[in-house]
Amino acid sequence: MNPLVNPVVEWIANNREMFYIVILMIFVGIEIIGRVPSVLHTPLMSGANAIHGVVIIGAIIVMGSAKSDDYFALTLGFLAVVLGTLNVVGGFVVTDRMLEMFKSKKKK
Repeated sequence: MNPLVNPVVEWIANNREMFYIVILMIFVGIEIIGRVPSVLHTPLMSGANAIHGVVIIGAIIVMGSAKSDDYFALTLGFLAVVLGTLNVVGGFVVTDRMLEMFKSKKKK
């Protein structure tokens, strides 16, 4: 490894195809989400947030396989668990709130 080359630049150069795919998926995601009608936006997003439980499982696997002195991987895994949990809980809260709108109101 050349000490004059920034490690981030070297990583991007070594993983150029993956970097391009991520950038392409960002643009594709923006186009797809932008074309969803507003009536369907809340149910689709709440369901997508709930599916993010996979992120939590992945983060737990990363944290479990990380070395005890690899603070970057442990911190990143911890943040992924916390943010993924918030996303899942938020998805269920939004879904519950949305379903409350369709319940019939009891007359007193």
